Amino acid sequence: MNPLFSMAVLALGLVCAAAQAQQSSPVAATAYKAGLSTLTVLDDRNDRPLDGLIWYPTKATGPTRIDFESAVWDGSDVIRDADAAPGPFPFIVVSHGMFGNARNQAWFGAAMARRGFVVAAVDHPGTSTWLRDPDQRRALWERPRDIARVIDFAVSPDTLPVRIDPDQIFMAGHSLGGFTAMALAGARYDADRIGRFCDATPLELVCGIFADWDIAQTPEDRDRMQDDLADKRIRAFAVFDLGGTQSFSDESLNRIDRPLLVFGAPIMNSGLTLDIEARALVAALPPKTVRYIEPATLTHFDFFNLCTPEGYGILAKELPGDEVVCQDGGAHRAAMHDLILNEVTAFFTQHLL
Repeated sequence: MNPLFSMAVLALGLVCAAAQAQQSSPVAATAYKAGLSTLTVLDDRNDRPLDGLIWYPTKATGPTRIDFESAVWDGSDVIRDADAAPGPFPFIVVSHGMFGNARNQAWFGAAMARRGFVVAAVDHPGTSTWLRDPDQRRALWERPRDIARVIDFAVSPDTLPVRIDPDQIFMAGHSLGGFTAMALAGARYDADRIGRFCDATPLELVCGIFADWDIAQTPEDRDRMQDDLADKRIRAFAVFDLGGTQSFSDESLNRIDRPLLVFGAPIMNSGLTLDIEARALVAALPPKTVRYIEPATLTHFDFFNLCTPEGYGILAKELPGDEVVCQDGGAHRAAMHDLILNEVTAFFTQHLL
């Protein structure tokens, strides 16, 4: 069973979790506690509601709780609905991977809130754990627009429980969320290119996914997918082991002028092929815009939350094939989280105004 298709484990309640947040960093001291509130984007898109979570810095001392922990996933200390620190703070929007959800990078949200960032994540309709409508899934161009809608909402007065700086907006995306981030950075979908690629390599994971989802199969859908979906308000991007690089035109990738921190995972346990994904992306980008990191032991699922010691065995028994999401999901993943947090903090801090 391919783990990217089989994220139903999340819906069973085994994986409603955030990883244990990191407590210190050589890059930035943890000056705050992490507040956590639910997030609902209120706008005129009644056809595509957006709900999720927002983590933010707080000076409150309690009451703390371990949120989203389960038999499979560790939780992190947060203060639910705490009063926010005064702000304003830089703002990061996170896009989850295929059939994931806003909780997948909860470890990242809580840790970055402790470092003085506000982090928002929403469930993308059609491609999230509990929202799998085929028509919404086919409308893959809506994913970047979801992120733009979160930003629109966040910069409106008095919509969030915390003050953000509208000039300091960043984005992080994992897997399909990395594809979403690249579209917002200025990468343009090229139906002819991905068509030629998939004709030559039909067994590649992304080719199967796009075919199964009927991506860009009508002239109208093709035009929407090939639209310019960039959002110039986003200052810099962190791209976590993306999929879908071969669907972007080289010309559009070469024109991207905003900073990108790209992670590639050489331990390929997801079905993605690094040579045609993160490595190919970096080769097509202007060298001055990109920092590429490929830690030798990084896996695709190290961008998920920490697993409990029992998590791997539970998944192997309950959902054979899905246990890969908890492979080395304890101490090794915690070390990868430290590395990711420090790199992202340093990169985004470097690009603050």
